[in-house]
Amino acid sequence: MRGWRPPAVAADAALALVLTVLYLPGATDAEPASLVVPLAVAQTLPLAFRRVAPRIVLGITLLAGIVFNLGFADSPTLPLGVVVSLYTVAAHCDRAVAARAAVVTAATLPWALLVAAGSSVESALLPLGLTAGAWILGDNLHTRRAYLHELEAKAVRLEREREEEARRAVALEQARIARELHDVISHNVSVMVVQAAAGVDVFDAQPSRARAALVSIEATGREALSELRRLLGVIRTDDDEAPGASLAPQPGLEQLTRLLDQVRGAGLAVRLTIEGPRPPVPPGVDLAAYRIVQEALTNTLKHADASEAGVSVRYSAAELAVDVRDDGGRRAATGLSGGRRGLTGMRERAALYDGELVAGPRSEGGFVVSARFPLRAGEPR
Repeated sequence: MRGWRPPAVAADAALALVLTVLYLPGATDAEPASLVVPLAVAQTLPLAFRRVAPRIVLGITLLAGIVFNLGFADSPTLPLGVVVSLYTVAAHCDRAVAARAAVVTAATLPWALLVAAGSSVESALLPLGLTAGAWILGDNLHTRRAYLHELEAKAVRLEREREEEARRAVALEQARIARELHDVISHNVSVMVVQAAAGVDVFDAQPSRARAALVSIEATGREALSELRRLLGVIRTDDDEAPGASLAPQPGLEQLTRLLDQVRGAGLAVRLTIEGPRPPVPPGVDLAAYRIVQEALTNTLKHADASEAGVSVRYSAAELAVDVRDDGGRRAATGLSGGRRGLTGMRERAALYDGELVAGPRSEGGFVVSARFPLRAGEPR
């Protein structure tokens, strides 16, 4: 299986077996074998559990190595078990535990090696150097592992905080806009409904009062529109800052021809395909579909090395489908993913009316943005 790794105990058992096979023949040269062989085995076989109980394994191998060098070795014998187990303690245990293990080893092993060497320091330097190097290597590995773990934890923590902050900002903005819309729409529309009902009641008997009610409805409506323009002016993006944008009627799919003419004027050939008779489309869905086409073509102009694009609008009784495809190269995909705000905005527009949007590279090259809107009620959620 790809990525499979043997269990730690199995790998360590294999290591212990290999070291035993390598170490045992040289150790059996000493006499008596009945004592030497158990001491030799005690220096290697416990390594099978070096990551399960590293301190115990170090204690066993260190004691066996000291006894072997003191009582049975004619020359300093490299304590393989001590080298490996000391490395394991330094790499996998706390820094304080590893430091104490290093002190104990440094206080006992050199003495045994010097006795075996007949007080010849030169003969004991290699085993001592390898043992010290094993501890340093394990300590460096432990430090690096702790550093990387801290970096990963910090990255996860920062990402979680960033996402939480973004969610809070979105929630606060949505709540603010909802309050504003409630104040603007609810109050003014309620007044207009009451005035309209009153006008209907007196339309035949008192035309002057009915006319006054209509004048009041007009004034209230204009006030509501003015408040809405003010609110939209606060949240309008730079793309909406065209002169007269706040006064122009909201566009829809029937204005696609004008939009495509603007895109063609920018140098991109665009084909428009409309399938099916147009059913009644709620104004909000109509605006959302238009904006998605507009944003997708804008991304094509900005980010894709495209020479041609196609816009497809398919009407049915149950669904409105809009597709925008281009023949651009790789920059189409990377550009769109880099401009996440545009793609996120398109998805939010679709989701607002229970629709869905899918965007990504095409198998034959280029990029595609596909949006689907159910034509049930057309009211935003």
